[in-house]
Amino acid sequence: MDLRWLKPLLGRPAPFTTVYLDATRAESAGETETADRWRALRRTLERDGAPSGVLDEIGELVATPTGVRGPHGRVVVADANGVVVDRVLAEPPAQSSAVHGPAPALLPAARAADETVDLLVVRVDRNGADLVRTSHGSGPSPAADVEHVEGGHDDVHKTREGGLDRRSQTRAEDSWQRNAEVVAAALDRKVAEQAPDVLVLTGDVRAVALVKEAVGRPVSELVVEVPGGARGEGVHQEAFDAKVAEVVAEFRRRRRQAVLDRFRQQLGRGEGAVTALDDVIEVLRRGQVDELVLHTSALTALGERELWVGPEPLQVAVDEDDLAALGVGGDGRRMAAGVALLRAALGQDAGVTFAEDGTVELVDGVGAVLRWSDGSTPSEAVPSQSADQRRLRTVV
Repeated sequence: MDLRWLKPLLGRPAPFTTVYLDATRAESAGETETADRWRALRRTLERDGAPSGVLDEIGELVATPTGVRGPHGRVVVADANGVVVDRVLAEPPAQSSAVHGPAPALLPAARAADETVDLLVVRVDRNGADLVRTSHGSGPSPAADVEHVEGGHDDVHKTREGGLDRRSQTRAEDSWQRNAEVVAAALDRKVAEQAPDVLVLTGDVRAVALVKEAVGRPVSELVVEVPGGARGEGVHQEAFDAKVAEVVAEFRRRRRQAVLDRFRQQLGRGEGAVTALDDVIEVLRRGQVDELVLHTSALTALGERELWVGPEPLQVAVDEDDLAALGVGGDGRRMAAGVALLRAALGQDAGVTFAEDGTVELVDGVGAVLRWSDGSTPSEAVPSQSADQRRLRTVV
């Protein structure tokens, strides 16, 4: 999954304040439930020394409703000067949490990236369409934008069949076609500019068919037709949202599976993928990683273990001597392993995929799919470690 929305965090001044919040608003509690969660987190952050100005800014953000119905979360990351990242999460955290320290808590934010689906919902009728784009899969959010497209041909109603009305019928069908072509052109442009992950097409059955026929191939490859939506009133919104949620969940599953299949295939060939912490560190600092793979059951251990990092994201090592061999002098510092790995992945525009139990075996809970490899790239096909050393590693 693309991590570039986290890239603004690189090079920002410490300390960082990371808030991972259950933003679900129960109808009975209204606004107060989220506010109560935030007040409890704020007290913790104040004890840890977070600046009051930063906390005030975060408080104003989380007090603003997300506009999302049902369970969802929110991750907010601020540096010493203020908020840098504010993201709605498709799923709420099991428990709201907040951390203030020298580095942002990137793992919750990366989990949000793994959940995120850039969705374009297109509601069409015979006059045009409403294009609703949102950066997550839970419904409209502060990141959503809406574009209204009108075809301009308003002779869209047929009259009774036969006789002198046949000309009116032809004009109406011609108007439908022309309006669908205008919508299709808008979709071609929107997809080229914004590259959504999924395009949900819904609305008038005849208009949907005409739009599908008129769009270009890049759009047609993204289209999922979902019945039950419409531009006007009378939509059973909860039922339609449930269908869209199923589409989003299936896309997430297929996206994750595609990465893990690629990882297994390339690891089996002995090139194009590595596993084990030492090997992943090596390919990260060489800029070879296309997708970092982390096992969810290893996240706690990666949060407790420390690596050494330099000022630049790709300067990462297992210990201080290893970092010095990279040419980093007195600027090195310790960092939680999970944060250091994600920081290095961000530094080379790599993605991240989280593997659940039973999906793939990862030594030390980490792996990487590579952009390229050469003779010096670590390889499972070449026994660079003894059998005894390999048995000491943890496979999850």
